[in-house]
Amino acid sequence: MTTLPKSTLRFWLIVMACFIGVLWIFKPILFPFLAGLAVAYFLEPVVDSLAKRKVPRWGGAIIVLSGFIFVVVSIFLLLWPLLHSQIGALINSLPEYIANLREHYLPDAQNWLAKFSPNDVEKIRDAATQSSGEAVDWISHTAQRIVSGGFAFIDAVALSILTPVTAFHVLRDWNKLTKTIDGLIPRKHYTVIRQQMTEVDLTLSGFMRGQAIVCVILGCIYSIGLTANGLKYGATVGIIAGILTIIPYVGTVFGWATSLILAMVQFDGDWLRVGLVMAVFAVGHFFEAYILTPRFVGHRVGLHPIWILFALIAGVKLMGFTGVLIAVPTAAVIGVLVRFAVSQYKASTIYK
Repeated sequence: MTTLPKSTLRFWLIVMACFIGVLWIFKPILFPFLAGLAVAYFLEPVVDSLAKRKVPRWGGAIIVLSGFIFVVVSIFLLLWPLLHSQIGALINSLPEYIANLREHYLPDAQNWLAKFSPNDVEKIRDAATQSSGEAVDWISHTAQRIVSGGFAFIDAVALSILTPVTAFHVLRDWNKLTKTIDGLIPRKHYTVIRQQMTEVDLTLSGFMRGQAIVCVILGCIYSIGLTANGLKYGATVGIIAGILTIIPYVGTVFGWATSLILAMVQFDGDWLRVGLVMAVFAVGHFFEAYILTPRFVGHRVGLHPIWILFALIAGVKLMGFTGVLIAVPTAAVIGVLVRFAVSQYKASTIYK
């Protein structure tokens, strides 16, 4: 097996450190450009298929990007009235829901706490207060970092202009860009590096495009299922849960917890209807785990859900919303490099 000498590894580590430094310095203005790169990467296979049918790349880029923008805007225009009305109604109903929760479930909680000694009850209350306070602080801090990292310096107008412009130029010049990058690879280690770049591309494309399809399907399953079961605001909860499915476990946990609370309040102790609401997420999880993910994402991706979750949280913590865009690609690159390092280690005299 071909191995990379220490000098070459040192060189690439320096290049990576410089790249990270550039990202860190320019992170306030990177978001629309990274969003454009992500859109271009997502749409490139379609433009490439048109190019194989003798459509010029600039023409294919315009056609595909225009169709993508049309679909996104159409979905937004269709869903916004529903989301806006349901979210507003839910906010207005919160005081009533909180009162119902206290009326129906607070006595049961008090009876359960009565079984413990006063010292234990005080410890439980202190732990709950501390945990809730930490959760609120984390959510507010994360939201603040997202806003400051993504939109404090770039308004919505700049985002809506720079993102499609960047995506168009990247799609149009995709072959030139890839050829340039390919030409910069050291010839001596071309095969090894090219193999790892191909592995990264397979990992990214498998996850990003496949997970997007999974999110759409699950959003439809959740919103239709919750609405069919008579849960108010079920469509909004289902759509948000589907979108959050891009982050492993978060979409399912959010949808399950939110729907459970809403069902307990709205159905007033009708546990059959509460169970039917929970069954929607059980069915969605079954489809996700055994049908959708194996079909559209595949096991070859090699990105463990915990690793993706860690990468996304770290991205938000370090670089705000810009970090969300580079979290999964970074996780994919690191995962491929770690697997390569393990293979190098097993091929070395140290292991043998």
